[in-house]
Amino acid sequence: MKPLLLAAGAAAAAWAARAAWDIPSAMGASVSAIKPYAGGTANYRGDRFHNTEPSTQLETGSVAALLLTAWSKRKEGHPARPVPVVRPRRPDTVAELAVTWYGHASALVEVDGFLVLTDPVWSKRVSPSSVVGPARLHPMPLPVDELPEVDVVVISHDHYDHLDKATVAALVDRQSAPFVVPLGIGAHLRHWGVPEHRIVELAWGESVSLSALGRERDGADLTLTCTEARHFSGRGLVRNTTLWAAWTIAGPTKRVYFGGDTGYTKAFAEAGAAHGPFDLTLLPIGAYGDQWPDIHMNPEEAVRAHGDLCLGDAGHGLLVPIHWATFNLAMHGWSEPVRRLVEAAAAAGTPIAVPKPGERVDPASPPPVDPWWESIG
Repeated sequence: MKPLLLAAGAAAAAWAARAAWDIPSAMGASVSAIKPYAGGTANYRGDRFHNTEPSTQLETGSVAALLLTAWSKRKEGHPARPVPVVRPRRPDTVAELAVTWYGHASALVEVDGFLVLTDPVWSKRVSPSSVVGPARLHPMPLPVDELPEVDVVVISHDHYDHLDKATVAALVDRQSAPFVVPLGIGAHLRHWGVPEHRIVELAWGESVSLSALGRERDGADLTLTCTEARHFSGRGLVRNTTLWAAWTIAGPTKRVYFGGDTGYTKAFAEAGAAHGPFDLTLLPIGAYGDQWPDIHMNPEEAVRAHGDLCLGDAGHGLLVPIHWATFNLAMHGWSEPVRRLVEAAAAAGTPIAVPKPGERVDPASPPPVDPWWESIG
């Protein structure tokens, strides 16, 4: 019996060592390393970024109670059967407008001949640990090294389900594209070895063109604008040392809005007025809950946001939902977000497409909504 106990103890110690091995590096830059890159904006006070609109956030002291609730309801956020994954179809030429959704907030957006990669996360878990934390509910549709050469990578904020160290390292090795990020996130990238010339940090309202980064194509250009979102940031116990954002992606003929992760906000209407109407919106619909009503949208709010971004015309453009199906991050059922979205979009007259992970959508001829999730549960 004693040898068995010793072996079990050794195995447990090895597992704990593995779990902790990469955590410090994966957590990113320290507060002191971030601070020099984070100031100078109206919403930065007391060494922290703040939402323009008051927002209820989960208090640190309530995390234990929330984790207990999440554990008791953990099965509700899992599909009953495997999520279907489509091998991405690589087009012969980059389109004026298309999107391939890889899962959660990771997508490859085609805009006027340019390729934009959003919030790329290829790791199995969204956690600083490779063995502990929310795990994927479906595989990535393709390996990261099979991505086509992209023109730019945009990041919405520094939470683990949107910014992943291993994926960043792979993109540095296999791609040449710059990372365009909100203020402060560049410190994480520098900490992980991203070259300085590939990092662009912006505040809300600031823009950068690909021509300014030396990446224009055939005289065409693309402009990325960092726009206000209603969320928070942090990869450890200290919050809001880096900025969170949504992004507008504007080419000569097409405009795309990437919502990243946000609660409903007046900033949608402001972005619509300043940069819209948008031909395609990628808006989060999952991980909502009573515990955080202001920092995650529910599906009905996503439909409302699409209308705001399209200058009050709910029928303009196409809404593609993101931030659902891939990770279990809330207490609602796995398919609840998309079911509610379909109903709300029909009531508002909002065109939507709900691709399977890996499926490419052409907004000029979107397929009829196929309720593929209903057979999964």
